[in-house]
Amino acid sequence: MKVEMKINGEVVVDDISPSEKLSNYLRRKGYQSVKIGCGMGSCGTCTVLVDGKAVRSCIMLAVQCNGREITTVEGLGTPTKPHVLQECFVETGGVQCGYCTPGMILSAKALLDENKEPSDEEIKEALDGNLCRCTGYVKELEAIKLAAKRMKDKNAKPDKVEVGKFNVVGKSCNKLDSISMATGRAKYVADYVEKGALRAKILPSPYAHARIKSIDISEAEKLPGVKAVLCYKNVPRVPHTTAGQGYPEPSPYDTYLFDNKVRYVGDKVAVVAAESEEICEEALKKIKIEWEELPAVFDPKEALKEGAPIIHDESDAKVIIPVTYDPKRNLASRVEMNLGDVEKAMKEADVVVEREYYAHYAQHCPLEPHVCYARLTPDDRIEIISSTQVPFHARRITAQVLEIPVKKVRVIKPRIGGGFGAKQEVFLEPIVAMLTMRTRRPVLLEYTRKEEFVSSRTRHPIYTTVRLGAKKDGKLTAIEMKVIANTGAYGSHSLTVTSNCGSKCLPLYHADNVHFVAEGAYTNLPVAGAYRGYGATQAYFALECQMDELARKLKMDPIELRKKNAIKKGEGSKIFEILGEGRAGAAMVIDSCGLEEAMKLGAKEIGWGKKEPNKGPYRYGIGMATMMQGSSIPYIDMGAASIKMNEDGSFNLLVGATDLGTGSDTVLAQIAAEVLGVDADDIIVYSSDTDLTPFDVGAYASSTTYLSGQAVKRAADKVAAQILSVASKMMDIPQEELVLKNKGVEAKEPDKHKGKKTRVSLHDVAVYSLYQMDQFQIGAIDSSISKVSPPPFTAHFAKVRVDIETGKIDVLKYVAAVDCGTPINPALAEGQTEGAVLNGICYALTEEYVFNEKGTMLNPNFQTYKIYSMRDIPEIKTILVPTYETTGPFGAKSVSEISINGPLPVISNAVYDAIGVRLTEGPFTPEKVLKAIKEKMVVKEA
Repeated sequence: MKVEMKINGEVVVDDISPSEKLSNYLRRKGYQSVKIGCGMGSCGTCTVLVDGKAVRSCIMLAVQCNGREITTVEGLGTPTKPHVLQECFVETGGVQCGYCTPGMILSAKALLDENKEPSDEEIKEALDGNLCRCTGYVKELEAIKLAAKRMKDKNAKPDKVEVGKFNVVGKSCNKLDSISMATGRAKYVADYVEKGALRAKILPSPYAHARIKSIDISEAEKLPGVKAVLCYKNVPRVPHTTAGQGYPEPSPYDTYLFDNKVRYVGDKVAVVAAESEEICEEALKKIKIEWEELPAVFDPKEALKEGAPIIHDESDAKVIIPVTYDPKRNLASRVEMNLGDVEKAMKEADVVVEREYYAHYAQHCPLEPHVCYARLTPDDRIEIISSTQVPFHARRITAQVLEIPVKKVRVIKPRIGGGFGAKQEVFLEPIVAMLTMRTRRPVLLEYTRKEEFVSSRTRHPIYTTVRLGAKKDGKLTAIEMKVIANTGAYGSHSLTVTSNCGSKCLPLYHADNVHFVAEGAYTNLPVAGAYRGYGATQAYFALECQMDELARKLKMDPIELRKKNAIKKGEGSKIFEILGEGRAGAAMVIDSCGLEEAMKLGAKEIGWGKKEPNKGPYRYGIGMATMMQGSSIPYIDMGAASIKMNEDGSFNLLVGATDLGTGSDTVLAQIAAEVLGVDADDIIVYSSDTDLTPFDVGAYASSTTYLSGQAVKRAADKVAAQILSVASKMMDIPQEELVLKNKGVEAKEPDKHKGKKTRVSLHDVAVYSLYQMDQFQIGAIDSSISKVSPPPFTAHFAKVRVDIETGKIDVLKYVAAVDCGTPINPALAEGQTEGAVLNGICYALTEEYVFNEKGTMLNPNFQTYKIYSMRDIPEIKTILVPTYETTGPFGAKSVSEISINGPLPVISNAVYDAIGVRLTEGPFTPEKVLKAIKEKMVVKEA
């Protein structure tokens, strides 16, 4: 059908299929800012303007635009001449992964075109259809308000936080890649796909537990346009783990590229590569399978009982390090730790509290689903462009599964639309690489939103029982934590997540007697994996609620109870040494701790002790919790960096570290710039390419700022020494009397060197070293390992309103006071905290997997699996509590992960403060609140 439309001011006449979606058409024509995050019009990443109105292009037909004008974000402005909204999103820190940013900016433009001075509520209403998983919406709201002001006053500026006395570190400079994201120029995996690339689709299992008696792919292979069909019969059987972790991996080798047995609904059965997705879908229907359905088990407690269906009965599954693993009992992992005599201490305690808590399934919901693209290079190597957090692990695991040398595989991570742990898995890369090898064609495999929910990874659902013993004065004498985790159908991250339940939480409080035991159980439900918080989220729910219960039994202020027992600067814990991530830990003394200050500032901000009176059916409460996390994994994690000086005095920084939208490229550039006396934008960052950048374990375990940052600083120190050496020759001044400053080298005491040149620019130094005397390339490479894991600390507070008639909980205000050492970029640290907080609030109140009796997920979409939009957010206040960690670069520790641990216990404690009932199972739905109120009334009547 012939259609005429105007796109970004240019008239376009084209023949378009009547069934083609506008989003697909625009992407096909090269408008890469148009993203497809859900395909149902629920997430807003596909937003464009049609005749000035914001529309969801994934649910609009292209032919409907005949005679109309379309604007994508590329049409608003460019990196050198941006629209005011694009400027303000960059300047406020409103851009993290950037996947949702174009759609948000266009929705905001439609609003501001009609309403020049919108209220906060009007902005939230207009942006309601644009989801973001990274930011918590705080910075985007600030950006739109700033843009409205700047339209009237071009000098309007954002409020920017600065911390410390450094020149670049501690400053909220703009995220280096944010302008490319805000203008639609940033390239994500799907934007690299060449014309003529094949598409791939996976056939999912319809059964929770079944064996394939026979499979016939011949009819699928005959379909015109089909280029390859893979199943267990025609690929190597290589046991491996999909967990992208340090090597040797602590997770069991219980996974295969394809197997003759499926273990959950959504497990992979076969894959087709064809000329189009439509052909793939048709081919999948032609695969004939004879099934033997097997008994299934869905609860981890039941799975561990004698007589339960055995999920992994294959003979070649194994572990490659000495850990407890017993698949005949459905036991994927087990770890236990003992200090002192817990039972004796409990008997001698004045008060003992014990309760079980359940933290439920949840999906990471990155707006960019898993996507992987592979192609052959001219020298017959496999080049994989993947939305991954772990490029080097992905290279190793892909080579292992394909049984080819590592040198034959290159993995590149471009811009990535969020991860949060989901993309620490390696399950698409080997499949796409195998298809590329078989077809010798480029292949793209993109998950749909449904596939992301069902077939990627989830948070581990965990039952945690915590028993605390204490004296009358509040001194803890004993802590016991028992964990039973549902690892799903495969044991990815089972050992390390369950270990983290203890290792990240138990050292927070001193107790001479501690018992910890954690078991990970196989079930026939979706596979659990890495998720921000990584076990600490589930365990802090139980621990911090029990601390609240203990405080109430002792009639102590919950803050005072924590102050009395919490670890402090200069103190250690035996638990650090005994309990690591599936192995022994590392002895550590706390070098920096701002926890007490965080509690003080957070309590003041929330109005601790000032409870609001009841109003009709509304009851008000305030809750709090404290947490610690870690910064990298001792003696396992490693990061490296190389720096090269360019002739204009700029620098190329190559890092293996993986920026998921967190801004780590910018943070690492700031660290280098601080050492080298330049601005952050004088550092050109190249990251996450296994051929070109130095090794790095990837983005997990809160390691990038602390570990990779230290590698950058070491490399920069070496480069700085080389620059000073060259400048010393040029200036005839001893090197020790020179300093790097203001993009040059200056004499520390100019008056002491009269008659000599007392300053040279970095440009002069570079030209001298490259073209003149003693020519050499100024540059260096260095690496860093972690011997300790210095914890960030945080105190969280929430004010809630509970409607006792409907059971609805509203979070009115949430405060997160965070000690992350020196925040290298305070605006980015705030953004990471706000995003983690809102993620945690959603987890506590709305996010839930709903399964039927056969193990099928019933709500795999954003319409029925509820994550917050801007309209839903409470007031969120982040307070940075600077300390100085001497082992970190410029005093820095981690920040991005810890704050997701707070909302579950904080909201539960606040609800107890409001209505006197303890919520022990997430999410805290109205139905559960009403049930708890009813049970409380029954107990009172009895």
